[in-house]
Amino acid sequence: MRVEMEVVAPQAGNRLYLGMDFGTSGARFALIDKEGAVCAEGKRDYPLFKNDETIDWARSWKTTLFSLLEDVPNHYRHLVASISIDGTSATTIIVDSNTGQPLSKPLLYNETCPDALPLVKSIAPVNHTVCSASSTLCKLVSWWNSADSNKEYATLLHQADWLLWFLHGKLGVSDYNNALKVGYDPEIESYPPWLLAQPYSMLLPHVKAPGTSIGYLKEDIRSQFGFPNDCIACTGTTDSIAAFLAARATMPGQAVTSLGSTLAIKLLSTNRIDDARFGVYSHRLDNMWLVGGASNTGGAVLRQIFTDKQLEELSKQINPMKSSPLDYYPLTSIGERFPEADPQMAPRLHPRPENDVEYLHGILESIARIEGKGYRLLKDLGATQVEEVLTAGGGSKNEKWTKIRERVLGLPVSRASQTEAAYGAALLALKGARLFMQ
Repeated sequence: MRVEMEVVAPQAGNRLYLGMDFGTSGARFALIDKEGAVCAEGKRDYPLFKNDETIDWARSWKTTLFSLLEDVPNHYRHLVASISIDGTSATTIIVDSNTGQPLSKPLLYNETCPDALPLVKSIAPVNHTVCSASSTLCKLVSWWNSADSNKEYATLLHQADWLLWFLHGKLGVSDYNNALKVGYDPEIESYPPWLLAQPYSMLLPHVKAPGTSIGYLKEDIRSQFGFPNDCIACTGTTDSIAAFLAARATMPGQAVTSLGSTLAIKLLSTNRIDDARFGVYSHRLDNMWLVGGASNTGGAVLRQIFTDKQLEELSKQINPMKSSPLDYYPLTSIGERFPEADPQMAPRLHPRPENDVEYLHGILESIARIEGKGYRLLKDLGATQVEEVLTAGGGSKNEKWTKIRERVLGLPVSRASQTEAAYGAALLALKGARLFMQ
């Protein structure tokens, strides 16, 4: 499916900045001007190519990349100064270091390599981010131990790295957000000694800050699509970081709560916090840290109980200034990870009052309390005190819920004006162009 639209016409002669987001089910682009106004945007579903009964994801992503470039309006392309791409975190591709072609099928963000976990745990510090079966490092170790050839001609790339390579042609470049789950330490700006001591460390990419110029677009790309000679490709980031960037939170104490099927919080902090007990880890953002945690509560619970129409009608009848006496822990199944790490925690959605308005009020307020507990936990672990919460995701549209959350959190809560990761990637492209011009 192809969807594209023009939003705001840029002023004559103004340069534009292109961001592309490769998410779990499809990809988007956003074209912005230097003020951040969106000039054009569009999206594509991934075409599903089959290869021996499995989906050929690499071919699908590459095809979508070129489709999105074609979707950028012709009359804007000569104004594009820079391009950046975000991709799903820990989606890993081992490629031939001479040709860039995948040596095996990509391992997706949610795929696990439990065979490699004991080996990774034996070399990494206790509770390190890589000590998860879905980490990029586990995927690399699993491939290394199963591959019987081509090891000396292999390079590890993340989804965003590989797609950007088609634009700039310099193989083996990544960013420190994508590289976090392969073991890169953004605080010391290098791979740690325990990782460099491993034989597969020769596959690791060179790491730059997100939004850093890698180089000019390749000549064939420029001529095929009509981009200017001075257009640069910039390092990208992960999709969740790009979505945070889109909200334009820039000061310590600003946070973004994502109210989708689950509840995820991200807080800009001057301190780095990593605590695997609660699934809390920090991404570097320039000279600050983006500290995050994700709960299993959220919108999926609401969808199990109410239809969209019911949610809309019942919400209208809630008095958000009145506290609900109901105390729930809304989960779709057993187990919680943040702000309480309890794999045995059972959902608590009873007693159910006869009045559905009261029931929905109780659930919404209980999720807000969990959100508040999450921010308090980050503070207790040493993060900057939260001062303002921006909201993304479907739940951000519910104004009564926003008012409930504002009361429960005791903080200003508002809906983020931009939440699309493609917009965040475009901001990285803008940042990269400004740095390149300095």
